Amino acid sequence: MARGLPSMASLARLCQKLNRLKPLEDSTMETSLRRCLSTLDLTLLGVGGMVGSGLYVLTGAVAKDVAGPAVLLSFGVAAVASLLAALCYAEFGARVPRTGSAYLFTYVSMGELWAFLIGWNVLLEYIIGGAAVARAWSGYLDSMFSHSVRNFTETHVGSWQVPLLGHYPDFLAAGIILLASAFVSCGARVSSWLNHTFSAISLLVILFIVILGFILAQPHNWSAEEGGFAPFGFSGVMAGTASCFYAFVGFDVIAASSEEAQNPRRSVPLAIAISLAIAAGAYILVSTVLTLMVPWHSLDPDSALADAFYRRGYRWAGFIVAAGSICAMNTVLLSLLFSLPRIVYAMAADGLFFQVFARVHPRTQVPVAGTLAFGLLTAFLALLLDLESLVQFLSLGTLLAYTFVATSIIVLRFQKSSPPSSPGPVSPGPLTKQHSSFSDHLQLVGTTHTSLPEPGELQPALRPYLGFLDGYSPGAVVTWALGVMLASAITIGCVLVFGNSTLHLPHWGYILLLLLTSIVFLLSLLILGAHQQQYREDLFQIPMVPLIPALSILLNICLMLKLSYLTWVRFSIWLLMGLAVYFSYGIRHSKENQQELPAPNSTHYVVFPRGSLEETVQAVQPPSQAPAQDPSHTE
Repeated sequence: MARGLPSMASLARLCQKLNRLKPLEDSTMETSLRRCLSTLDLTLLGVGGMVGSGLYVLTGAVAKDVAGPAVLLSFGVAAVASLLAALCYAEFGARVPRTGSAYLFTYVSMGELWAFLIGWNVLLEYIIGGAAVARAWSGYLDSMFSHSVRNFTETHVGSWQVPLLGHYPDFLAAGIILLASAFVSCGARVSSWLNHTFSAISLLVILFIVILGFILAQPHNWSAEEGGFAPFGFSGVMAGTASCFYAFVGFDVIAASSEEAQNPRRSVPLAIAISLAIAAGAYILVSTVLTLMVPWHSLDPDSALADAFYRRGYRWAGFIVAAGSICAMNTVLLSLLFSLPRIVYAMAADGLFFQVFARVHPRTQVPVAGTLAFGLLTAFLALLLDLESLVQFLSLGTLLAYTFVATSIIVLRFQKSSPPSSPGPVSPGPLTKQHSSFSDHLQLVGTTHTSLPEPGELQPALRPYLGFLDGYSPGAVVTWALGVMLASAITIGCVLVFGNSTLHLPHWGYILLLLLTSIVFLLSLLILGAHQQQYREDLFQIPMVPLIPALSILLNICLMLKLSYLTWVRFSIWLLMGLAVYFSYGIRHSKENQQELPAPNSTHYVVFPRGSLEETVQAVQPPSQAPAQDPSHTE
């Protein structure tokens, strides 16, 4: 058949052929997820993933030990940094409506190894996040009953004083994770319904906290007599920001669920923006009223909000807050446990992780094996580990994932669009039913042929002024400029964080080094901006690229460097474990390395992807033959 748009008669014949192949398609239904989530579902999923995790877990601890009343500034800076990252997630979620979140985005732009490391990192983020929230959940519930659960456990089971471990085994935290995992395994609609209910209650309780908290506010608690507004200075605000990133990890749940969105082009960016705005407003307002109600240095880090109302004589309000915190943390658990198996599913479908996790239940269309296995692992960590040691670990993983996603946006913007007939990092080849990996069937929504100049080439208007850059191959200058930008961002972060404390630079040396690295950083951005980008009017795209992703990268690096060296050591051990898994299993079973040409007698048919007018011919092998694909066959 001639290339180009087929005639109506040929389309009819191909559709008839596709109908004859329906039994094969039905037999593989257990490998796909169901598109059933609306914009409201995704928004409340994101709100549930954010509001609660930091509100009841972090606010009191950061205010008392790290930032003081300036914790509201820490939340504000963390919200800005998260907004920069959220814009990157929103563009990718609309452009690549597949499950996998940061793992998939990195796979598209940087390749398999980096994608595996980010996916491995995101797994840790969700596992530890679920364990930390479960520990906080049990702590709030226990406080409602005068710590009778903790006293009973320490009396009849025992306690210990071991670094990284809790003072006692938290069976209540492990139990709630197992229960939430069971609900999540029932399907996306059940999880969404529960999330709607708990999110509505949580938002009403937050509104109650803000109104009553401002009524009980005492401005004297921010006075110099109580230590002032920022008793730990600017360094305390930035250290608090690094920890407060834990509060905003929930918005990537929306991107991880984009394959189940009914209209990912519109709903994913909209849901990310709305949920982040709601979460940022809630955190800033609640941290403000908390530090105005009671002095910051007297806060109870384990249950700060409920304890603040108790101490002001409003015990009934404390019970409402405790009940609201339980509902809020239930939404966080549901969001994390909803997304965790989907990341595992994406990695397993590409052959980089054990194939049992790529199986989807035929009725609920949920990766049940991943849900139950990682639910058990999260419950085990919640049973044993200490809450405070979990939070910093989680912040590092989140910041690293944000950095890679922002870098991926820059890479993708200056990358040439591959036509549908030629697989590549932007538009991989068609899907074969036996070969259902993401690298096989991923199609960027709305990818079209671009007119000259191609992305990655110098813009024609700037050639008279930057002609010396035009002599290099397309994309080479962009690659070097991106590398210089990343190196200068790391240097700026090291100077800002360690220049006065660890490096002991003289003042003139500090200013000079900061000025030089900032000039290099800006020059690299100007060189990147001088090259042609991909522009799509029918998709959400971040404005001011590469500036906004570069600022996100710089801010994320500065916050990562503020975390303790022990956090980096633990994270390095986790990455080494991930490399061992990749080189012992993933690299040998990767679907990317098992691509083969199709046999001459393969049958072809046409599939119309959701939300796209592009027709892609797909090859179906007889069961006796190895799966294969030929990217040159298009109709």
